[in-house]
Amino acid sequence: MKTVPMCTIDDFDVQPEIRDAVKDLILSDDQLRVVMQKLNVEIERGLSKETHDESIVKCFSTYVQDLPNGTEKGNFLALDLGGTNFRVLLITLDGQNFDMKSKIYAIPQSLMLGSGTQLFDHIARCLALFVKELKLEKETLPLGFTFSFPLVQHGLTKGTLVRWTKGFNCSGVVDEDVVALLEEAIARRNDVKIDVCAILNDTTGTLMSCAWKSRNCRIGLIVGTGTNACYVEQTSNAKCAIPERYDPKKPHMLINCEWGAFGEQGVLDFIITEFDRDIDENSTHPSKQLFEKMISGMYMGELTRLVLLKLINLGLLFDGKCPKELKKPGNFFTKYVSEIESDAKGKYTNCREILAEIGCRNATDQDCENVRFACSVVSRRAAHLASAGIATLLEKMGENNVTVGVDGSVYRYHPHFHNLMTEKISQLQKYKFDLMLSEDGSGRGAALVAAVASQHR
Repeated sequence: MKTVPMCTIDDFDVQPEIRDAVKDLILSDDQLRVVMQKLNVEIERGLSKETHDESIVKCFSTYVQDLPNGTEKGNFLALDLGGTNFRVLLITLDGQNFDMKSKIYAIPQSLMLGSGTQLFDHIARCLALFVKELKLEKETLPLGFTFSFPLVQHGLTKGTLVRWTKGFNCSGVVDEDVVALLEEAIARRNDVKIDVCAILNDTTGTLMSCAWKSRNCRIGLIVGTGTNACYVEQTSNAKCAIPERYDPKKPHMLINCEWGAFGEQGVLDFIITEFDRDIDENSTHPSKQLFEKMISGMYMGELTRLVLLKLINLGLLFDGKCPKELKKPGNFFTKYVSEIESDAKGKYTNCREILAEIGCRNATDQDCENVRFACSVVSRRAAHLASAGIATLLEKMGENNVTVGVDGSVYRYHPHFHNLMTEKISQLQKYKFDLMLSEDGSGRGAALVAAVASQHR
């Protein structure tokens, strides 16, 4: 997406009544520092054996203790499951050279809400098709499985689902080992040889993928359909890890924060708005994943729609007349936010096209400016909350020159997200850092975890 100069909130030419209507969405640095303090408390609670069970931010041990070092060789599969599509990749590594082939497969809505057996049979069928297309069915292929849902890991190849998020609700999977469910589905087919070497979260995959290029990568961040982060912690602090399943002599272990759940139990009530409450009450999992609902792409478009509805109902937008399409939940997509904010200042080409799509063909320039302001307020809050999260981890680690590997559609396609985060993280903490886009998603990271794991076997 092309970059356009970034406006501050004060640069928008909107009337005071509009600013007043959305003022709760604009967070001060003092509020963000309170978010950081509360998040740090929750991370410590998640890491501690005594408080882990009732903690909100679970800080699960990943059992990944080795970062790639450039000596990995061979063919490795990756399966990347975390949204309405999943990817299968074949990565061929040879030192610093790599070749990647991948294919995206859809998950129909019926399977997202069906049984776990149906879901994993569908995934196994697509895996087999992919391997056969590449004529590798005779070869035993190590596989890294990126599973981007809250997961308790009991080892590198054993992980149980805590809860479904992001619109999934398959029966018979919560509290089950998802590696075993995948292996059983592959065994039922018995037509390809796949060795599941590791299960990991997309944040871990992103960190590993970026660590292959930048040895300073110590944090992985996702801002896409959902949001989460992982970071490199001292092994001695990974108190909830099962001792016989990792090497205590290795100094580090990746920790999967699962920070999407931050805000449950009233922790973020001081910044929760009427819009957030509406989103939460109408979501698949009410009162869960509140931090995620304030940041991620699954909810950003709907949050903006609710802001626009409020402005219309107050008579501050479209002369108080609401386009029919805008009345329907889910009808203002997150991609609209990125596209509208990509218009140059004073130009409203994308904005008018999108408004026409939702049935508003006579918008004035002032209407367009107001719509862009609403988009900007919602996306800026998301970027600032994600920044508060990263600033918390940087202060916790206490290291300079840390690279933060980032992936996800919001970060990747929103025209200002990177700059908003770079600016705000710098304001909230003192350490030097760098945000690095993970070029090929977390898929390569999953293959790298499989490569490192199979090498250490």
